Amino acid sequence: MSDLSLSQVQPQKTALYDLHIKSGARMVCFAGYQLPVSYSPGIIKEHCHTRHYAGLFDISHMGQIHLSGEQAGIELERLVPGNLQGLKNHRQRYTVLTNQQGGRLDDLIVARDNDDWRLVVNAACKQQDFEHLRNQLPAECAPALLTDQSLLALQGPLAVSVLDSVIDEGCADIAFMATSQVVIRDIPCRISRCGYTGEDGYELSVANQHAPALANLLLQHEHVKLIGLGARDTLRLEAGLCLYGQDIDATTTPVEAGLGWVVDRHYLKSDGKQPGFPGAQIILQQLQSGVARQRVGLKPEGRVPVREGAELFNRQGERVGHVTSGGFGPSIGKPIAMGYVASDHSVIGSRLMTVVREREIMLEVVSLPFVAHHYHRSS
Repeated sequence: MSDLSLSQVQPQKTALYDLHIKSGARMVCFAGYQLPVSYSPGIIKEHCHTRHYAGLFDISHMGQIHLSGEQAGIELERLVPGNLQGLKNHRQRYTVLTNQQGGRLDDLIVARDNDDWRLVVNAACKQQDFEHLRNQLPAECAPALLTDQSLLALQGPLAVSVLDSVIDEGCADIAFMATSQVVIRDIPCRISRCGYTGEDGYELSVANQHAPALANLLLQHEHVKLIGLGARDTLRLEAGLCLYGQDIDATTTPVEAGLGWVVDRHYLKSDGKQPGFPGAQIILQQLQSGVARQRVGLKPEGRVPVREGAELFNRQGERVGHVTSGGFGPSIGKPIAMGYVASDHSVIGSRLMTVVREREIMLEVVSLPFVAHHYHRSS
């Protein structure tokens, strides 16, 4: 769930801006914020550190929206294809806001705590998401954009031991996609066991004034390093996760993106509940009849990365799709990419071709993810 849209208008600073500068970050304007793209080790080393140890990411540019009231879950479910009323307390779910054409206004995480609901949305979409919710939901749901909260992500196989070392009540038993209110060395925090790297880890929502202290506390652990947006992007690409604005957008349906699982299966039953979310008939028809194009994994031959926007051709030279995300996969030491291709060319093992700097590059359609997910699963 991240976004690479750039803003040129007075970029904002997160509460960790001074820490980034002190740590030698290379800063960029990203989704309207000044954020670190990398630090002195560089993207590849930061990427590998996260895969083997624990990386700390500043994702405070993401939007956090709060809803409340007995009807909030019912009303919000009218805007997304997922089952939110069945979501248990202290649990969260990935879903999407759809438009009337079945496209995605945004993808987001929705968490429930009784009659309180917390949404984490993409940075470049957060203002439009907030306005959309305010326009579509009853006033008693009281949508609020939480500008006083920072968001940190602690990701990697050692994330659990790092957090356990600074938290009294422990975090190892928190299930994947579960949430908890905790206190970390006198700092109130809301943590959720999730992330966008494919690794085990947590996202920590904390008041802006406490964010630097929390970050510095975590960085005291020998296995924790600051990680920038560059490695966050390569990590999510290896994990086969979509980037809003590239792999998914308002013209892409969940089914085309290979995310049909976000749709509540009760909608597909003849005697099931009636769908009320925007674009429902289009999405449900695609689930039943298939789609003309599909998102696929792609492995280019050789060492030349194939980037976003590259056109894809079949053996007859006919255009059959395009690349949406591409680059070098540090964990596997080879170029990787994702894109959309005509469904009859989406079969695993299909051979396609593209052109990079006047050079023909062959690609093979492969299954996703490129690197296996290591999310925590309760025993």
